[in-house]
Amino acid sequence: MIVILQPNINKNSNEYHQLIAYLDNLANITYRIHEVRGDQQVLTEIYLIGDTKSLSKEEMQSLPTVERVVRISQEYRVLGRHTDDHRIYSFEYNGVTFGQNNLHVFAGLCAVDTPQHVEIMMRALQEHGQVCTRMGAYKPRTSPYAFQGHGKECLNYVFELAGKYGIKVIAMEITHETHVQEIQQALKETGNPTGVMLQIGTRNTQNFELLKYVGRQQEFPVLLKRGFGITLEESLNAAEYLAREGNRDVVFGLRGMKSNLGDPHRNFVDFTHVPVVKRLTHMPVCIDPSHSVGTRARASDGLLEIQHATIQGVIAGANMILVDFHPHPEKALVDGPQALLLKELPFFLEDVQIAREAYEKRVALAAQYNNMI
Repeated sequence: MIVILQPNINKNSNEYHQLIAYLDNLANITYRIHEVRGDQQVLTEIYLIGDTKSLSKEEMQSLPTVERVVRISQEYRVLGRHTDDHRIYSFEYNGVTFGQNNLHVFAGLCAVDTPQHVEIMMRALQEHGQVCTRMGAYKPRTSPYAFQGHGKECLNYVFELAGKYGIKVIAMEITHETHVQEIQQALKETGNPTGVMLQIGTRNTQNFELLKYVGRQQEFPVLLKRGFGITLEESLNAAEYLAREGNRDVVFGLRGMKSNLGDPHRNFVDFTHVPVVKRLTHMPVCIDPSHSVGTRARASDGLLEIQHATIQGVIAGANMILVDFHPHPEKALVDGPQALLLKELPFFLEDVQIAREAYEKRVALAAQYNNMI
């Protein structure tokens, strides 16, 4: 059960203390308090855990400071959509809003290699009106002999260049809690010129201790990628680990399933799950066409297969695109063969915009039709 309090509630008020005292006396029930901070107000939600079936919804709604009560109808207690719960969720980070009703492109380097390539990439993004990017500093690899990323050694210049070119949010994979601390330190040393969205990759989707640690910090939002070969439900529960610990600023990433059924692509593209995730949860949904397709192969119609995969996700309502670009893919230290060229960036962005407009027209048509029946 979710108890939703009146906006901007004063937690020093007698009414609020009366409510907490009441909840403290409930038998076989514990609770967690979550705050949702928007542009103009703070919403407080209290999640009751335990024998909540015995509680009267009407009685709970009559308690001091309570605006509404929602019974939980899905396994994903914090991130899930529940019966009669029509709230629109979104979160803002460093001036950028993330929700299920908008779309952001995170084009950039899969792995940071040189300051020169980072600057070329960020300058191109600024020239085309982009404020988000991906930059890999920590790279978990299948082979222990492959390039593992420059780690903390590259963080300062990446953040400084992001500030120079107006990049607001960098998606950056982490594999250990010390990486979070290194990012915090580097941002502090450089004067916080940008923001970081912590990315938990497919190999760590079920690293539960890492999920708990990242969930307990609320400084950075999180992009959680679907696990290698596990079910969608298992991956959504991994996201719930983050939210249960307190961080509900989570984006769910689809990056293709590990299966030879996808050959000749790197993974089996699973972007038809975009609307499924949006139906089951309040999370914005990210697609990663680069790691799904894994090649610069061009179809007979003249379009890259990575573009085709991208548009499949956008036309299904994706809210974020994580895509590899590189100034010189032949020099890239990781995944060069799948990186798009900088000269292709304006075409890629326009192609995405065409698909987004088509999606919005489809949504408007559906609303018109549904109002008629």
